[in-house]
Amino acid sequence: MSKLHVFDMDGTLIRGSACLAISDHVGELETVLLLEERWAKCEIGHVEYYELCLPLWKGLSEEVLEKCFQSSVWINGVTEVFDDICKRGETIVVITLSPNFFAEKIKRWGAHHTFGAIVEPGVPPRPELVLTPESKPEIIKKLVMEMGISLDDCVAYGDSSSDEPLFELLNHSVAMNASESLRTISRKQYDGWDLREAYELSRQLLDQK
Repeated sequence: MSKLHVFDMDGTLIRGSACLAISDHVGELETVLLLEERWAKCEIGHVEYYELCLPLWKGLSEEVLEKCFQSSVWINGVTEVFDDICKRGETIVVITLSPNFFAEKIKRWGAHHTFGAIVEPGVPPRPELVLTPESKPEIIKKLVMEMGISLDDCVAYGDSSSDEPLFELLNHSVAMNASESLRTISRKQYDGWDLREAYELSRQLLDQK
């Protein structure tokens, strides 16, 4: 039976976040750093974050977006791990609170599905299309049903509190360079910057089933 590998993006596959990478390229890094601080303190929510952030990205071109993607610092071994997962006939999904227009570029490396905020630079966000941490387990429940597999056939990789609802749903999880609260509820913990090493831990979980 197939397995489902569920990857967070910001802080897990990429250093920092896609929103910071985009903001850096359009000259608004300091402004968005302040927004992220306010979001981390729960002074603003996910929708309000995008209400304040998206106007700063107005006019973002595909060329600049591609430069953002290419110049971002990705964890070592992404393509090798994705290749191995695909060769086994297993499925890769990336779920992020960042924009899906950035995350979907990961499909070039073999990701089968990406889920992120459906937003457009310079356009007010639609609240129902902005993801929250609680969106992650709901997405996986639907995918599991569509694929005809069980939750025990899934493994999650993440780093922060936004991954906690997903880790609470799944029995198999790898906390990567993670917050203490996420480590506490994870099955395996990894500190480093090579996805191949974290992937070895996930295989231990899946293969012992």
